[in-house]
Amino acid sequence: MREFTRALLEDLQALERMIEEGRIEAGVRRIGAEQEVFLVDRAMRPAPAALEILERLAHPAFTTELGMFNLEMNLQPRTLEGDGLRSMEHELEDLLCKLRAAARVSDHRVVLTGILPTLTQDDLSLDWLTPRPRYLELNRSTVEHRRGAFRMQIKGTDRLDVKHDNVMFEACNTSFQVHFQVAAAEFAPLYNLAQAITGPVLAASVNSPVLLQRRLWHETRMALFQQSVDSRSREQKSRQARPRVGFGDRWVERSVIEVYRDDIARFHVFIAGDLGESPLSLLERGETPRLSALCVHNGSVYRWNRPCYGVMHGVPHLRIEHRVLPSGPTVADEMANAALFYGLMIALSEEIDDVGQVMPFDDVKTNFHAAARYGLGARFRWMNRSVDAGTLILEQLLPHARRGLAERQVDAADVDRYLDIVEERVRSGRTGSQWVLDSLAEMSESRHSEERHRVLTASMYERSLEGSPVHTWPLAELPPAADWRDGCRRVDQLMTTDLFTVRPDDLIDLAASLMDWEHIRHVPVEDKTGRLVGLVSHRQLLRMVGRGLRGTAKSESVSAIMTPDPITVGPKTSTLDAVALMRKHKVGCLPVTDREHRLIGIVTERDFIEMTAHLLDEKLRDL
Repeated sequence: MREFTRALLEDLQALERMIEEGRIEAGVRRIGAEQEVFLVDRAMRPAPAALEILERLAHPAFTTELGMFNLEMNLQPRTLEGDGLRSMEHELEDLLCKLRAAARVSDHRVVLTGILPTLTQDDLSLDWLTPRPRYLELNRSTVEHRRGAFRMQIKGTDRLDVKHDNVMFEACNTSFQVHFQVAAAEFAPLYNLAQAITGPVLAASVNSPVLLQRRLWHETRMALFQQSVDSRSREQKSRQARPRVGFGDRWVERSVIEVYRDDIARFHVFIAGDLGESPLSLLERGETPRLSALCVHNGSVYRWNRPCYGVMHGVPHLRIEHRVLPSGPTVADEMANAALFYGLMIALSEEIDDVGQVMPFDDVKTNFHAAARYGLGARFRWMNRSVDAGTLILEQLLPHARRGLAERQVDAADVDRYLDIVEERVRSGRTGSQWVLDSLAEMSESRHSEERHRVLTASMYERSLEGSPVHTWPLAELPPAADWRDGCRRVDQLMTTDLFTVRPDDLIDLAASLMDWEHIRHVPVEDKTGRLVGLVSHRQLLRMVGRGLRGTAKSESVSAIMTPDPITVGPKTSTLDAVALMRKHKVGCLPVTDREHRLIGIVTERDFIEMTAHLLDEKLRDL
């Protein structure tokens, strides 16, 4: 690590020298993108199939991501002019077509979305972390520096408050990251401009409102990513140390060097890479260094607008990686979002010499968080006035973006197609996130939450294949009857999560009252930490009545009658195994617990009777 740190500092010194000597490419406006996707099975559940599909593809554009249910594809850089945007779209469609064909061989599918609605916390174990040294070391280092469990706390319409023991929550996020090449001399003003427009661009592009079946922010990825790889210890948090995922705290004043210096000063080296020849020696010979150490460290610091150094055909360049855009819902939507960003970068850079002179940084950062929380419902401070997101985009930013793309001589038909999608989406208010939320609101709550989110994901998948932008989509609808064949394979597809529980020292009378009021036959018993310690059944209460001990219920505690350490199952237990377990132990229900024995649901004999009845009905219909 000391050797790597030395190489990191030498790389920074070499970059500074290249900038001073004018070696960084200028006068070229290239663009590029990285597409991340989810892999799912026929039931729309995450499928850890990345490595087998990659082997089948054998294509250099595809690579792994943190989770085994994710893949990434890297598009070729191209200039922003003529048919540049359209050719990017065609390449992306071609790569997706190849990926879908490779996935179909093993009965898997590809879903474009910022966060997969069917994900569960049980899917986020290290068993599903891609077995690559980089990811294993990222997890080890982050856990080691943090010195405690990860806690995800996000409040929206619903509330998420869970603890986790590894970095796999990061794998819940997939994005469409776009790149914009800049010259060294213009890096600071253009990077600051990218920061300024991030809020409005994000507001029009949100597509990630659901995590673990909770409705949270319109772009939940923002909060989730920050918390999922937060390596700060308790002491660092008390000092308000900056997390590794962030927006930044101030404008860049002079150069990309100050961004890299700040990140090296604040964030310890997590991951080391192979060290090659000294970059300073290469410069002395007139060769271009790769600055591998700097790039590796930069890859472990997650600014929402991240500076990137690269080499193309032996020529070094700088670019801004705009990381806020979510994956999906369609390629057309993604390209529309990218066109808005690129057009604004071109047009506003010609109108505003220094955005820091016309907007306080605090306003820009507040706009970013407002967009993540509320999407098009956000209200911004823009050029020292208050304006709602939709009005700002429609009346000011879209005309700027059209002019910017036209000035780069992007084909007029492409400009109209992409920016018309943004305009119609904003006018309708139907972002990807709003489509998800509206679809869930229209679904009957009498149907199981797992089924609703599975149907939602299936509709998302089918509509994305059609390619029409999300503002034209009809809402997802539940079928008249549930598809039990795909919806009853595992316990978590049947279990009830809206639970009523008691503690060991609660009165027996409270447990009896809960059963009466809520028409339930079993009440789990939890301790103060949320661990399952027992179970009270209606049979135990009936025995009390039969023995003439009814008055005891008003004075004795639950611990006197509960079954301690009841038989439990995990959420991924197959329904057949669960039924066999209930028959073997002659029990009427099975609490469902996580790896720390905390209660997450309950499945009863009634659930299995209902499942069997529906499966028989479907079998008869098939006959």
